[in-house]
Amino acid sequence: MAHAYTPGLKVTEKILVKKDRILPLKGDVLVKVGDKVTPDDVVARTHLPGNVVPLNVANKLSLPPEDLSEVMIKKAGDEIKNGEPIAFKKGFIKMFNSECNATIDGTLESISTVTGQVLQRGEPIPVEVKAYITGTVTEVIENEGVIIDTYASFVQGIFGIGGETSGELVIATPDNSTILSDDLITEDMKGKVVVGGSIVTAKAMDKACKIGVNGIVVGGFDDQDLRDILGYDIGVAITGNEDIVTTLVVTEGFGEISMAHGTFDLLKSCAGKNACINGATQIRAGVIRPEVIIPIEDISIEDAGDGNSEIVGISVGSPIRVIRHPYFGRLGNVTGLPSPLHVLESESKARILEVEFEDGEKAIVPRANVEMIES
Repeated sequence: MAHAYTPGLKVTEKILVKKDRILPLKGDVLVKVGDKVTPDDVVARTHLPGNVVPLNVANKLSLPPEDLSEVMIKKAGDEIKNGEPIAFKKGFIKMFNSECNATIDGTLESISTVTGQVLQRGEPIPVEVKAYITGTVTEVIENEGVIIDTYASFVQGIFGIGGETSGELVIATPDNSTILSDDLITEDMKGKVVVGGSIVTAKAMDKACKIGVNGIVVGGFDDQDLRDILGYDIGVAITGNEDIVTTLVVTEGFGEISMAHGTFDLLKSCAGKNACINGATQIRAGVIRPEVIIPIEDISIEDAGDGNSEIVGISVGSPIRVIRHPYFGRLGNVTGLPSPLHVLESESKARILEVEFEDGEKAIVPRANVEMIES
């Protein structure tokens, strides 16, 4: 049987999910192998060095830099407090005495008799890494972090904004094609993850942020609404660090696109369960997909196997999504995989596949213009 290899979005009811939870610098790991963790559990902790703030002491005391060491009260490595004297210059009479005070809390990093400056280092910045998902710690990387496994329902999206969060999964629309409007966002959704249909409006997104909805999962989103909400264009950089209350995961693409039936039905079947979502997206090398993870807490890791599956690619019958014009966002099933190169309208040649869309329409699409919906 013919196969074609192409990128795919994974939408599956049961899969073994592994998450690396790693500190940016070496620190302390707070859990051990076998521990059960929940999304808000802190699994590792460290401290980042504080910010450096220079202070030109020689200039403030009107003396040459080479004389700086003679007037310093504090030495390199000493703790300092904001407003505390760190240097003192004695005048001919008491009223002409002058001093220079620290401008931050922290430590005195260094003293330069060349520039006349001292470097103040702010207090260490605590950094905590949370589990993000409900699962079991299966590996501890000493002083760095852990690997957490969970058996879960799993949905990958096309695009997202906002970071890691979790909450009870709530279905807000009756079907996969209904617009998630602001009247469907209610006060009781605070702290929850809300699933909509074809698109979420800007008003609904704004209301969700004001209420404190943790996340929204929908089929589509308008790019102009995205600019209005964030106040800037995202460009091609990685998302996930936006200053936004409600994380957004888009499963299909930009515009009014219905969520795939399989995706909506899977999420609907998980209503009431705790969902862990992350909007982080990167479309360049090192692709990162936004995701929805719904741990299945009554199934042990041992029952999940090793989580590995053979990559077989697209074959006849495979569900696919078209990701370029003129059929962008449409879902269908592969009906044929012709081997010869096909001449396109642009007169270029490419390998194509034959697809039948959900409404019965048939088309020929370049293989590079589709992605497989893995299950």
